[in-house]
Amino acid sequence: MTPGGGKLVHVAVGVVWRRGRVLVARRPEHAHQGGLLEFPGGKVEAGESVQHALARELLEETAVKVDPASMTPLIRIRHDYGDKEVLLDVWQVHGAVGEPSGLEGQPVFWLAPEQLSPEAFPVANRPIISALRLPDRLAITGNHENVHEALTCLASSRVTAQPELIVLRLPSLPPAAYAEVVTGCIETGGGQARGLLVHDHIELAQALPVAGLHLSWRRAVVLVERPVPADRWFGVSCHSGEELDHAAIIGADYATLGPVLPTPSHPQARGMGWDGFAAMTEQATLPVYALGGTAPDQVALAKSAGGQGIAGISWWWQAIGNGFIQETP
Repeated sequence: MTPGGGKLVHVAVGVVWRRGRVLVARRPEHAHQGGLLEFPGGKVEAGESVQHALARELLEETAVKVDPASMTPLIRIRHDYGDKEVLLDVWQVHGAVGEPSGLEGQPVFWLAPEQLSPEAFPVANRPIISALRLPDRLAITGNHENVHEALTCLASSRVTAQPELIVLRLPSLPPAAYAEVVTGCIETGGGQARGLLVHDHIELAQALPVAGLHLSWRRAVVLVERPVPADRWFGVSCHSGEELDHAAIIGADYATLGPVLPTPSHPQARGMGWDGFAAMTEQATLPVYALGGTAPDQVALAKSAGGQGIAGISWWWQAIGNGFIQETP
């Protein structure tokens, strides 16, 4: 039962990969949310593991055979339909055998991740698309008080770590200098700051060709709606379950949650630990990165605790000159 007294329905969902594309189905027009796309799967029966339930459902719905042991967790999403609450337990599937066919009359086909339009899926499925597109490591810059050194450090750190997505924090830079760093990244990127998330400067994220916006909690808490278009990433720094709920309400694509472990800048501070992190992600409705004392070799651990992966500074940021690692956002 859910906290509100409704029934919790546990559903296994499969993101089945083949040659860089994923398997989707179109819901029958007469069904609930008919005509929308969905990822295949179905209800977990009593006594079944999620993996075995998913293997059974994929065979019954699409005729493909999969090995439960080959599945890896992607995300768990709770969604309240009023009369019932659904827990979508989403797993990635590789090595499926056989050509898929809609055995229940539903059209099935393959789409590349960039072809997955969130508007074409039920609301409860949309965080799955974000989880598929987001990397499992979110890089956050340390601090610099000099524009040239910030750009130099950013360039060298990117070459070494090659992160796909970077939160450009640089909290000590005044607004004009921060904007200069962003425009510098755009110039060196051939007119677009690929993979760069502006931190707290909403107006820059709206006006410049960057990858998106990441907000500190103090900036996010006053918002009532998403501040950037759907074609740009939007993330929020969170520290509790209530903050994760607000991030989802204002349309965030992802959140960071922490501190999970003691950090280099605050080694004596207690984190929530992996159990605390897992308890909060269990209730979340968007992808969540583990932040604070985490490293790339803990990505699998973060995923097993319900996270998207890890976020942080020290594992990739190479401070130079007067640069330094400062507390996480």
